[in-house]
Amino acid sequence: MKVPTLGRINGGRLPGVVGVARVGRRTKDLTKRLRPGDVAVIDHVDLDRVGAEALVACRVAAIVNASPSISGRYPNLGPQIIVDAGIPLLDDVGSDVLNAIEEGARVRVDGDTLYVGTRAVATGVEQTEVTIKEAMTEARSGLSVQLEAFAANTMEYLRRERELLLDGVGIPKISTKLANRHCLIVVRGYHYREDLQTLRPYIREYRPVLIGIDGGADALVEAGFQPNLIVGDMDSVSDRTLKCGAEIVVHAYRDGRAPGLKRVEELGLEAVVFPATGTSEDIAMLLADDSGASLIVAVGTHNNLVEFLDKGRAGMASTFLTRLRVGGKLVDAKGVSRLYRSRISGSSLLLLAVACLITVLVAGSISPVGTVFAAWLSDLWNQIVYFVSGLFT
Repeated sequence: MKVPTLGRINGGRLPGVVGVARVGRRTKDLTKRLRPGDVAVIDHVDLDRVGAEALVACRVAAIVNASPSISGRYPNLGPQIIVDAGIPLLDDVGSDVLNAIEEGARVRVDGDTLYVGTRAVATGVEQTEVTIKEAMTEARSGLSVQLEAFAANTMEYLRRERELLLDGVGIPKISTKLANRHCLIVVRGYHYREDLQTLRPYIREYRPVLIGIDGGADALVEAGFQPNLIVGDMDSVSDRTLKCGAEIVVHAYRDGRAPGLKRVEELGLEAVVFPATGTSEDIAMLLADDSGASLIVAVGTHNNLVEFLDKGRAGMASTFLTRLRVGGKLVDAKGVSRLYRSRISGSSLLLLAVACLITVLVAGSISPVGTVFAAWLSDLWNQIVYFVSGLFT
């Protein structure tokens, strides 16, 4: 992606990249306000892949991170995605930048410095291919420490939620019928658009129960599907999608607090509350499994250790254990697209149509009705030819 330089914008007076500053501590919320050419000012330690892909999709001119994009805890995937897209990444400039830059201010990024006009307001590390490669090498050396921490978090989660995981205690009853049906759980995560597009024939043929996890419900609507169930804390799904008629399950804290429930009630909607530790995609899988779903297909979810760590949350231990609980019912969308093929291909339909046409022609040629019909068509054709010829005579 080509990023415009300030030199081309203001006649070459100053170097660097210029744009309107958009400031936000949560990358997920900030991407909703970003426009092409903006400068995103974020505060995101260990910039993950989902956040990086969202920023790239917004076509920002540059990214300024108050925190280190690579802390060294583990080899996170986001910074490399940013640099590969050709977007300047100014890193670790300090938290003061979030107060020093006003929303909508015109800023300039040049190397390791952030300017407002000609005034330097912050300096940091200019991330490049070389610096990222060096940081990732160091991060891989500390991966064993993160694995130990991940294992400890997993055991702690198992201790707290063993009744939920082992016996399904606390899983609420819902009105949506999932028994003996396929369920498609959509998270707005890695390559969710491509996976949904690939799964269109599968969705059309099997008609699975469509479950959107917060913004994943919007992803289903954008792809032209109607979600049957919306699960999450309701912080990133639109009001329009919430009102689409799907059943709503609000993810609450273990003590019963459910901040998202207030929003749902203000819209005049009803919801089921599911108190549980872990992520919303986890409780959706537990809900589908406990309700008797025969197959659970996951779109945009996490399915390997690096992705669990890349999420950057200790709670991802729940995701690991949830997958053990669900077992053989869970299939990643990419696996479905590789194994599943539509039972009727386009070439088969074309061959069938040609065979039917030949059959009709043969039957018509040997039957009395077909002979009369052929004579009528011949007479009609002669009349048309005669009429057209008369127009040019």
